[in-house]
Amino acid sequence: MKLGIDIGGTFTDLVLLNEQDGAVVFAKTLTTYPDPTEGILTGVQEIVQKSGIESSQIDTLVHGTTLVTNAVIERKGAKTALLTTKGFEDVLEIGREMRYDIYDIFITMPKPLVPAHLRRGVTERLDKQGVVVESLRLDEAEQHLLELQAEGVQSVAVSFLHSFANTAHEKAVGQLIESKFPGLTYSLSCDVMPEIREYERTSATVMNAYVQPLTDEYLKNLRTRLNALGFAGIIHIMDSAGRLTTLEGARKTPVQLLESGPAGGTMAGVFFGHLTGKSDLLAFDMGGTTAKASMIRDRGDGILTPEITNQFEAAREKRFKRGSGLPVRIPVIDMIEIGAGGGSIAHVNALGLLTVGPESAASTPGPACYGRGGQNPTVTDADLVLGFLNEHYFLGGTMSLRKDLARQAIDLNIAQPLGISVEEAAWGIHRIVNENMANAARVHILEKGLDPRFFSMMAFGGAGPVHAFNVARLLNTPQLLVPSGAGVLSAFGFLVSPVAKEAISSYVCRLDRMDWNRVNERIAEMKQSGYAFLDHAGVDATQVTVKIVADMRYLGQGHEITVSIPDGSLDETAVPQIEAAFGREYQLRYGRSIDRIPIESVTWRVLVSGPSPRIIPRQTLHKPAGQAQKGTRPVFWGKTYEDTPVYDRYSLRAHEPVLGPCIIEEFESTTVVGKNSTAHADEFGNLVIDLTY
Repeated sequence: MKLGIDIGGTFTDLVLLNEQDGAVVFAKTLTTYPDPTEGILTGVQEIVQKSGIESSQIDTLVHGTTLVTNAVIERKGAKTALLTTKGFEDVLEIGREMRYDIYDIFITMPKPLVPAHLRRGVTERLDKQGVVVESLRLDEAEQHLLELQAEGVQSVAVSFLHSFANTAHEKAVGQLIESKFPGLTYSLSCDVMPEIREYERTSATVMNAYVQPLTDEYLKNLRTRLNALGFAGIIHIMDSAGRLTTLEGARKTPVQLLESGPAGGTMAGVFFGHLTGKSDLLAFDMGGTTAKASMIRDRGDGILTPEITNQFEAAREKRFKRGSGLPVRIPVIDMIEIGAGGGSIAHVNALGLLTVGPESAASTPGPACYGRGGQNPTVTDADLVLGFLNEHYFLGGTMSLRKDLARQAIDLNIAQPLGISVEEAAWGIHRIVNENMANAARVHILEKGLDPRFFSMMAFGGAGPVHAFNVARLLNTPQLLVPSGAGVLSAFGFLVSPVAKEAISSYVCRLDRMDWNRVNERIAEMKQSGYAFLDHAGVDATQVTVKIVADMRYLGQGHEITVSIPDGSLDETAVPQIEAAFGREYQLRYGRSIDRIPIESVTWRVLVSGPSPRIIPRQTLHKPAGQAQKGTRPVFWGKTYEDTPVYDRYSLRAHEPVLGPCIIEEFESTTVVGKNSTAHADEFGNLVIDLTY
């Protein structure tokens, strides 16, 4: 028995999976602020009661959390100091010396997590090969730590120049802190991000130290309170790359959890892509606060993988402006995000134009229709007024919506100022959100040199199935897939993700001048580190797989692309194969390759993974096939209300077509099927919608 828990901005989703027979049970509860643990415990009690088991029968709990992201955005982490190489104390403020908006004369740059008076330089110096140029003054580091501790510092980041090539100086400071300053937590850059680029490495290390005490306290408290409910199993945490880490791993490098929640949905996309035989999927996730899209592709080996990037920013000054945040070079699923969720607030801007988001009503007070005091019109309010949502069957009827309050909020804030009807205002909100999401997804795909018309879309999240059809239509996507339990799919994705550990090591060198003995030694060390981690997590070594990649570039370039490296002992005979793989990837991304310029490696990565569960999910709420149509209700399709069939998803017969337009309802979400389309349930209970153009 495995339990997945995903904390979102509005709802906390739970999925209980019996791996023996594939039976799944879903639950959804409002996210609680400021302590999300309360919502988790409420959800756990609800789902065990619904499934008729005891908490003690749950063997594994997998959790994704927004705790780290929120702590960085809201600046609620620990008081943190930085020890760095003398002369490099201001690297966090100097950054890349680039403006993310060159025309904004009032530009605000991201404020470092460590203020200047808590950044201290230590005498030491290594060259880029890791050779000691100036020895470490450990007594100087100790004096700095005494002063910082007196100032109330709780956590220390240690990031020395070129420590990725030689960890000795940072390790020595770590040992000093452990022996003489046990009250301080600390993070070493050689543990957090052993890569070149001192600004990004220092930023990631500082962020890790900043959230470490908070994360450690949260995870210990969660463990204690779950134990009080009778749970005594294993806890795994989802990281930003769609991989599971242990509780200890999450405590050591919590910065890896920045995007843990959204990653779950993409990994569910990988699972359902394999299950249904889809080779190229666009995973579309729309929840209460944001909408996200990510690509899942088969690169020719029959294995679906999400796009992974090692460039990520947290706490952006302008949420959707690249370069306005704090850089963190961690592996993260590459996804595009826009401020468009069910709780996104609609308003008329200073130019008199209807705008939606990025501000959200969250779960408190929530959309106006929740009846919790919200006064602003949201996307959910618009969907309710249009007839897409059933006010008496929201969350399967466990929560009632107030259509009168939704109409009132839209009328007062949108319809009257624009001089239009409430229905026209609601339709405008719905269309703007769809256009924004489609535009963002289209650009995201085209930037990869790919065509959205050749991708199937998979929709999930509480609001995803409501909007996915029209987003797919705008993208000219031929088919839409809505898995069973789409409203809680990120939590399900946690349960079908592998336990894994990625080790990294920077080695900047031309391929034709590579010291292959050095490369093989480093790969062997990284493999061993991964095997040890998985062994500690209880994964059988015979089920472990290894994937080796390298970040590479043409000599003289400033950015790299990731290239697969063959497993086994490497030598100069492997160079043509690696060059060919680099050429193919470069051609795919940029439409050309460059002859007669040497290729160099920058960073080597070894991913050691356990197996992904192979199950066929079976929702326990499915009813015997019977009368699927529940009735009809008026739905606004752009010009007027039309009587539209409403179906019970749990009663749909497999492969029996249902013509659009129609509404298909289930406990966790509602699927809107527009005109000129046909929908059916497949043998796994997924909704498959074929669009015609």
